[in-house]
Amino acid sequence: MTMERVDLGTISLSRLVYGMWRLGDDTDTSANHVRAKIEACLEQGITTFDQADIYGGYTAEAILGGALTPSLRDRMEIVTKCDIVAPMGRYADKRVKHYDTSAAHVEASVEHSLRDMKTDRIDLLLIHRPDPLMDADETGAVLDRLVATGKVLSVGVSNFRPWDMRLLQSRMKTRLATNQIELSLMAHDALTNGDLAYLQEERIVPMAWSPLAGGALSMDGPLRQRLDKIAAEQGADWSAVAVAWLLRHPAGIVPVLGTNNPDRIRAIGEAARVEIDRQTWFELYTDALGREVA
Repeated sequence: MTMERVDLGTISLSRLVYGMWRLGDDTDTSANHVRAKIEACLEQGITTFDQADIYGGYTAEAILGGALTPSLRDRMEIVTKCDIVAPMGRYADKRVKHYDTSAAHVEASVEHSLRDMKTDRIDLLLIHRPDPLMDADETGAVLDRLVATGKVLSVGVSNFRPWDMRLLQSRMKTRLATNQIELSLMAHDALTNGDLAYLQEERIVPMAWSPLAGGALSMDGPLRQRLDKIAAEQGADWSAVAVAWLLRHPAGIVPVLGTNNPDRIRAIGEAARVEIDRQTWFELYTDALGREVA
């Protein structure tokens, strides 16, 4: 199946991304089962897979690595993240959850991710959360250095506000490729608080985590009823309509969808076939707001 591609400069991503934050929660984490999930995505043209060192209590990357073969890896783009240090797994001795954007930590995290995923490169590395103690000169320099070595092909951020992103970018030679933010019909502040406007101004591709609002959209109510109505009209699942609402935005949002259900994995690509015109988009937005727009 052909799927739209999104150009980030040095790499491209599939317009829909498979999120692996729940990979370790599955009852079956065997290599064959993980490969089956990957193949189900690839059959739809979904070639980009989203990871983070902290996912699964610092186990999800190794679960993915156990399933990868060189030929399979070459058909994929892998996104991963670093800087969250939580007292679990390899950081069980830490006293408090915190962020660490020091050069030593970022470099060590990348090396750990490469080993766990059994790969020689990370296609896109994101700083997972803004760090109040970030030394922008130091963090910017280490990200530039990782790109120069070829261990990381592209870099970006996650959950940054425009000013956080602008600060880091001001200390870097490499262009930040994306900001992965929470964005859905239930979490739509980025539409009006300047986050998406800044990314569009800078022509930076946004990625959206939790595009189905962590299951909140499954609850009955006016919004869910509207989703069901549109889905019935277009012969799609309601979740595909919710994702298509994001795809309709001119910022070129790249949703990251995660599920361990094989049927839902095989249906992820439906969102690319759902058509959302302007009035339909605003009908959904109105229901999400719980009021008319001003």
